[in-house]
Amino acid sequence: MLKLIKNANVFSPDPLGLCHILLAGEKIVYIGSDLPDLDSRLGVEILDVTGESVIPGLIDAHAHITGGGGETGPASRVPPVFLSEFTLAGVTSVVGVLGTDDLTRNTQTLVTQAYGLREEGLSAWCHTGGYHLPLTTLTGSTRGDIVFIDPIIGVGELAVSDHRSSQPTLDEFLRVASDAYVAGLMTGKAGIVHCHMGDGERGLTLLRAALDKSEIPARVFNPTHVNRNLPLFCEAKDLTRRGCYIDLTAFPEGHSEPGIAAADAFLEYRAGEFPADRLTISSDGGGCLPAFDAEGRLTRFGVGLSGTLPDTLKELVDQNITLDEALPPLTSNVANLLKLKHKGRLKVGMDADLVVLDAETKVRDVMARGRWHVRDGTAVVLGTYESN
Repeated sequence: MLKLIKNANVFSPDPLGLCHILLAGEKIVYIGSDLPDLDSRLGVEILDVTGESVIPGLIDAHAHITGGGGETGPASRVPPVFLSEFTLAGVTSVVGVLGTDDLTRNTQTLVTQAYGLREEGLSAWCHTGGYHLPLTTLTGSTRGDIVFIDPIIGVGELAVSDHRSSQPTLDEFLRVASDAYVAGLMTGKAGIVHCHMGDGERGLTLLRAALDKSEIPARVFNPTHVNRNLPLFCEAKDLTRRGCYIDLTAFPEGHSEPGIAAADAFLEYRAGEFPADRLTISSDGGGCLPAFDAEGRLTRFGVGLSGTLPDTLKELVDQNITLDEALPPLTSNVANLLKLKHKGRLKVGMDADLVVLDAETKVRDVMARGRWHVRDGTAVVLGTYESN
C-alpha cells in the first residue's frame, strides 16, 4: 500500500521545511513541497501530521539483542530485548553485540536473534566475537563470518583497558583489525572493530599504537563507552582528528558517574569544534551496566535501554540544539560508519524508516521498513512473544 505523510516538518537530518512524503512498500519515493496528485483508486493511506517534525529512524549501533550481563552468575543474565523496546524508542535499525558473556551466548545466537528481529519488521545486524580473544566466531574465522554471514558487519564488542578483557597484545589486536578490514573490502560491509572501552588506566593507548604501527584506516578502530570517565573522553575526542569515529553511550539516569552523560558529552564535543561527522551515540540496550571496586567486586548494576536515545535527543533540543545538529550522531553518522547505504536519512530511494516527534520532541509515531510500528505512542506491532 502507498502511504502519504502530509505537512511534515522534515529533517533528513538536514532541515527541508514543510514537505509531503510518499512511501511505496519499504521505500521513500517522493519528498517535496508539492502535494502528489494520486488516483483515489490506489487506496493511499494518508496521515496528516500538521507540522510535526519527521526525522529518520534512529540507528542503535550497540545493543545486546540477546541480552547481556552474567557477571554474577546465571541469574544475572539479562533477557533478550523485545521488538517494541526498540520501536517505542524510535529505533528502526539495530546492531547486536556480545559482551562479557561470549560463551553461554555466542555468535550463532546473536545472528539468529538478528534474523528474528528482521522477521518482526526491524532492520538488524550484528558483530562477530565479544569481549575476548580468540573471538567467538560462527565459521571459525573473522573474515569468514563477515564475508559469508549476511547480518555480520564487523567485530565487537572487543574489550580493551578492562579487567574483564583478555588483555590483547598489539599484534593480536592488529590481526583482528586486519581481518575485519579486509573482509569489509571484500563485501562492502563496515569491517570495523567495535571496541568496548573499560576504566583501565591504559585508556586508548592500544588504539593509538594501532594507528601508529599499521596502515589500517582509522575508521576501522571504533571505541565505544568513551564517556564512561572524563580522562577517557578527553583521549577519545583527540582520536577523531586522526579519523576515528567514537561512540558515546546514552547511560540511563544514575549510571553516568564517574563519567559524563551523552547529551553533556555531545555539547562538550561540539564546543571543542571536533569533527561533527565522527561522533555517534548508542544505548547499550539490553546490556548490564555494572560498577566494580578496586578488587573487581560488583558494587552496582543496571540495564541499558534504547529509550535513552530519544531521551538524549530531547535533552539536546531542550538545551537549544537544533534537530539538524542533534540528529546525525543517532542517524546519518551511524549509517556512514556502518556503511548502511539506505539508512539514516530521509531521501528518495532510502528505506522507509521514520519517526514523528510531538511538540515536546517525544516519539509519537514510528515506521520501520514502510510499516507503522508505533502510533500515538503505543506499539501497534509486537514481537512474537510480547503480550498485548
